[in-house]
Amino acid sequence: MIRGEPLLRRFRALSRLCIEIGNQHVRCVRTFSVTDAINALRPFYLAVHPDFFGQHPREREMNENSLKKLNNHLQCLQHPGHRAPQPTKLTFYVRETAGNAGAAQGMNTPGFRAVSFTLQTQDLLGTVVNILKSCCLSIDHIQDSKAAVDSPHQNGSISFSRPIKWDKTYYTFTGYRDPEEELDSSRQLEPILGWRKSWGIAHRCSQLHSLSRFAQQNSAILHNIKGCTLIFAEHSGMNAAGQIMLGTVDVHQHWTKILERLPTYYDLHSQLCMLEERISFLLGDVELIYNEDLQPSMMLEDYYRMLKTFHQSLVVSRPLFHPRSLKGLQMILEKGSSAPTLLKTGQLRVPITCDPSALQWFILSHTQTARTYLRKEEELKIQQEKLIKVCIEQFFLKRLYKEQSVSSEQMVESCKRLLEEPTELPRMHLCISHFYSVLQDGDLCIPWDWKQ
Repeated sequence: MIRGEPLLRRFRALSRLCIEIGNQHVRCVRTFSVTDAINALRPFYLAVHPDFFGQHPREREMNENSLKKLNNHLQCLQHPGHRAPQPTKLTFYVRETAGNAGAAQGMNTPGFRAVSFTLQTQDLLGTVVNILKSCCLSIDHIQDSKAAVDSPHQNGSISFSRPIKWDKTYYTFTGYRDPEEELDSSRQLEPILGWRKSWGIAHRCSQLHSLSRFAQQNSAILHNIKGCTLIFAEHSGMNAAGQIMLGTVDVHQHWTKILERLPTYYDLHSQLCMLEERISFLLGDVELIYNEDLQPSMMLEDYYRMLKTFHQSLVVSRPLFHPRSLKGLQMILEKGSSAPTLLKTGQLRVPITCDPSALQWFILSHTQTARTYLRKEEELKIQQEKLIKVCIEQFFLKRLYKEQSVSSEQMVESCKRLLEEPTELPRMHLCISHFYSVLQDGDLCIPWDWKQ
């Protein structure tokens, strides 16, 4: 035993070294999971999704059946202990674009092309690459993600919170904006602070001191809020506009939980943007907007569920609109069962319970008027900004603004009347409202239709 101890110690030391090397390898190398595969195949799913084939039942059924087989194949590849999947030939219908018109493989329907490929590799990553190449879709986003995985940071860890970037091919197909690109660009900025209510400066300073103390105690999670908008409000979470809300009555531990969940909120917000694009496609490319000036405040989860309900009703009934025929129009969705209305600002306000056939008639009968209102509102906003600037200079105001409930038309009229008055309001904060009042910070409020 004594003579064998040096050899035993060497063996233990070698074992520890092997374990350490193995742990470093595990930290540096990340397997390509089913979740990664689904993210990488996002442009493919969007090109073949059955929702885009409502007027073509044969192609829709073909894509639905093929998607089921594909998902089953991917799940089998993720579990090595299961029986290896057999080679499977799949056929999908893909919408035609100018860039892929020459890649047709027969069985074509006008506006679509049939793409067939065989799932025969036992490698998950190789299968994904084969699918994208067969459909003439880019694989650059996969190569970028793989390079990020294979290049660990110096401390042995990897920043892999959003490894798969959305491929640009989908936006070539549809011409829609890229929400992922907008989200990434916004995160390059510093956080923006705001308040839900018109709180006084003392209350705002108190909240900023509270946030400062929180930042000192939780510096590790603050990188999650870079480029975000922080709103001090009644509740904590993320609202439908993608802003982070910090409840003023919540303790710091609650704020910590909210910021730790931000990656989940970001994913849900990305899904929400994608759902908005699908609804827009079904409604002739009308723009779906969320504007807290025109609709009640809503949390992200509630707004997503509302959009999902509305989308499901559209998929079932399929209102008929020519593609891109409603481009430029704006729609606001709201809860309740009221009748759809056209706002003076040009937005179509539609309840999610609106019957799709009634919705189609309403939109078509108000399209021209809505476009006229939108153009007028845009002109009023430009005129409003010019008049505000002139009023500030002429009356030596420190600030001139309006309440949300005051329309641009009312603000323009009020500013014009102000310019007719030979008065001075040096260094004053003037708010155009509906009533006479003085705010806690000393801002003077006057009604937009004030009397001499």
